[in-house]
Amino acid sequence: MPVSAPLFIAAEVREAVAAGEPVLALESTIFTHGLPRPRNLDVALEAEARVRAFGVVPATIGVVDGRPTVGLSPDEIEQLSTADDVVKASVRDIPVVAVKGLSAGTTVAATGYLASRAGLRVFSTGGLGGVHRGAPQTFDESADLLTLAGLPLVVVSAGVKSILDIPLTLERLETLNLAVVGYRTTDYPGFYIADSGHDIEYSVDSPAEIAAIARMRDGLGISSTLLVANPVAAERQLDPALHDDVLARALSAANARGVSGHDTTPFLLDFLQRETGGRSLDVNVEVYRGNVGLGARIALALADTAG
Repeated sequence: MPVSAPLFIAAEVREAVAAGEPVLALESTIFTHGLPRPRNLDVALEAEARVRAFGVVPATIGVVDGRPTVGLSPDEIEQLSTADDVVKASVRDIPVVAVKGLSAGTTVAATGYLASRAGLRVFSTGGLGGVHRGAPQTFDESADLLTLAGLPLVVVSAGVKSILDIPLTLERLETLNLAVVGYRTTDYPGFYIADSGHDIEYSVDSPAEIAAIARMRDGLGISSTLLVANPVAAERQLDPALHDDVLARALSAANARGVSGHDTTPFLLDFLQRETGGRSLDVNVEVYRGNVGLGARIALALADTAG
């Protein structure tokens, strides 16, 4: 697919894609909006180093001074991690942000879209967006789902955050033809916890099996993303009893205070962080590390099968 001129692709990424070498896309909102400073920068740079340790090229994606970029440099990552005026951009926002010369962290939807435009096939994130609680009345649903339904990627995540409506999210994934496989499990993870209490139909045992499924999908002309649900290790998850208690109180507090719409997610996440003494942030980082490692191995497997 020809790449439009406004999209900047780092030379290392462009050359690796052209040579059929493994590349892993990484999102930027985790360090622009998801983690506090200075931890955000440490996590972003550590993720890139982790990918390189597998022999895979990292391609962190974001918008820097109006330039959508696939393959941010360390200096650009630091800029996005430390500037106060960085916005959050989904697909619809990218042209506006670019023309206005703004810098932005890209959501799962925007990262996936730009990654696909650059010829990347594998993308690791923390958690997907999904269907929000109360969506039958509000129609509040992340753009991640519909965007990924039209992109032939492999996306590794730890499911969706438990503050969302997981059963409705799974229903929407089915409707949108987004295949979901659990990495060595049929328990659908709830981001902070390894088992959300909801099941999925298929598990996969190895990066090679995931790569084989992706190549079969491509050969059949199916253009939707393969979602790999990779649960956080049980010993590193948030204590399930604590999680359930804090989440129930968070939802009750949001309702009592009349928090709604786009204010709901940040309110609930902030409540979780405070009431778990920062443990939810620690789990967030553990989730991301695990997904980055698995994504790198899948990228290697896809490159091997392509060769």
